[in-house]
Amino acid sequence: MAVKLDQGTHDRMKKLADAKNRTPHWLMREAIEQYVDREEKRETFRQDGLRAWAAYQLTGQHVTGAEADTWLEQLEAGNDVEPPKCHS
Repeated sequence: MAVKLDQGTHDRMKKLADAKNRTPHWLMREAIEQYVDREEKRETFRQDGLRAWAAYQLTGQHVTGAEADTWLEQLEAGNDVEPPKCHS
């Protein structure tokens, strides 16, 4: 697999690789791995949201924003509390 870069980006990559005592190839692999990891996490988050929306549409079960805020405030304060119960 090849990646074509414009000359400016290529020069910047070479300069950064030299500064880090790495090869441009290493930097590109690292960047691609980080990108793929990040995008996989985003896609998982998106799919979780779609599943939650579908479940809500089927059951109507939910917590209110106020209930979620109260729970999150307790967690932020260091209290290990159970999440609020879902209701219709």
